[in-house]
Amino acid sequence: MNKIGIVGLGYVGLPLALQFAKSGVTVVGLDVDQKKIDAINAGQSYIEHIPAEIVAEHVTADRFSATADFSVVQELDAVLICVPTPLSKHREPDISYVLQTGEAIAPYLKPDETTGIRKLIVLESTTFPGTTETDLREVLEKCSGLKAGEDFHLAYSPEREDPGRSDHSVKSIPKVMGGYTVECLTRCRELYLLALQKVHPVSSCSVAEATKLTENIFRSVNIALVNELKMVYHAMGIDVWEVINAAATKPFGYMPFYPGPGLGGHCIPIDPFYLTWKAREFEQYTRFIELAGEINTRMPDYVIERVVASLNEVGKALKNSRILVLGLAYKPNVDDDRESPSYSLMDKLKQRGAEVSYYDPHVPVIKPTREHPHWEGLKSVQWNRDSIASFDAVIVSTAHRVVNYQELADWSNCIIDTRNVMAGIPPLKASVWKA
Repeated sequence: MNKIGIVGLGYVGLPLALQFAKSGVTVVGLDVDQKKIDAINAGQSYIEHIPAEIVAEHVTADRFSATADFSVVQELDAVLICVPTPLSKHREPDISYVLQTGEAIAPYLKPDETTGIRKLIVLESTTFPGTTETDLREVLEKCSGLKAGEDFHLAYSPEREDPGRSDHSVKSIPKVMGGYTVECLTRCRELYLLALQKVHPVSSCSVAEATKLTENIFRSVNIALVNELKMVYHAMGIDVWEVINAAATKPFGYMPFYPGPGLGGHCIPIDPFYLTWKAREFEQYTRFIELAGEINTRMPDYVIERVVASLNEVGKALKNSRILVLGLAYKPNVDDDRESPSYSLMDKLKQRGAEVSYYDPHVPVIKPTREHPHWEGLKSVQWNRDSIASFDAVIVSTAHRVVNYQELADWSNCIIDTRNVMAGIPPLKASVWKA
């Protein structure tokens, strides 16, 4: 397979495209966002932790290009689908982007007329078990007039991208995959071994889909547990962070998870509900998963309660107070703000009459989002004494490394610390409250 396409050039698709290009495969990126297409073809990057030099290197070498013209699929050996799979406002799976992609590529799936080589389609987007073998397959077959497993290959291989990590990479993270047929799986395995170190084949697409959900449900449930323990131990006057650090000294039977102001990112707040929705079709009820979701979803409300209590201690009311949310990205040291709990905090603070701003060196201005269009265009405040001291309280929502927390302690009036970053820093001026 000498030439492949990757549909969706976001936080999953772009790193994957660059890894294949680095391995000598010619990659065509497909996206409906013309700004992304123009940036790539100009050798630029729009994701902070991906250097522009790397994009430019592969574009210059004619190993990577981008287009919105899906007819290019007829020239490709394989197409990898990395498009969003959000939830609706009723927490129902929205696989419309997957199906629309299927409709777009289907007319160009005919085997090569000269060699007879059949194209491989791989879905990477997180979804419920059965999506690849039913929903996507049916769209591809209907719109192409071809048969999966006979005229083209079909497989599922979930993304495992974790933006900003330095200890693991696209190349080194083992790739789980399942095929619609044995031959589909063989072709999928051959493709990914061109660029990745290790693959882990499973018996079906549904098993691979369930694997991805299980990974993220595991994290969601354990984060919910420590979030609940945080609230319980706070009522008892016990520092949950000290408890977790002590428990983590046990060399077996325990894995530390850490509390926070809520869940963020494209996986954990969303993926568990894909299984919850699908399970009802089989008259199964995922009470444990739903309870974890309820706990994690209510964490922003708990933080707001702690803000109110903290302001009361320094003689302030929340209404008309100036509140700074420190950190807009959903995780440290990246510019990825998808599903960030900081947005929920900002919304709830504004609803209760506070004047809200944010500081995030990785997100200098809020870009358009589907969920929070009302914050679009808001800019990060400046990091200096006058700016930070002008706020009645600062909520540490994301623990970026580049932030000088000693300066925060020196300049702030009141700090509500949801990430334990102020531990060990002497608050020369500020009142520091853990939340």
